[in-house]
Amino acid sequence: MVMLVVGCASLPPYQHMSDARQAIAAAEGVVDGQAGAEALLDISREHLDAAGAHLEAGAYEQAREEAGEARRFAIKARETAAGKARAGPGRLLDR
Repeated sequence: MVMLVVGCASLPPYQHMSDARQAIAAAEGVVDGQAGAEALLDISREHLDAAGAHLEAGAYEQAREEAGEARRFAIKARETAAGKARAGPGRLLDR
């Protein structure tokens, strides 16, 4: 079991990178210029770029961590944008 865990840590995090890219693509579809969501998406892209650099350097654990952060920020950007879209200006007038 220990060998399996150690072995997994040394594998390139291709799936993590793919998950992050997919989350970014999903967020890009709903962010639509919303400043707060755009900022989160920019942070996500920076983490993905850092993950790519770590991947190329063979620093797979750091790449995995950065890809995870990229995914988390992209999800937060999408949630932020979706929440603002639901609230919309008309919602405020309904009160």
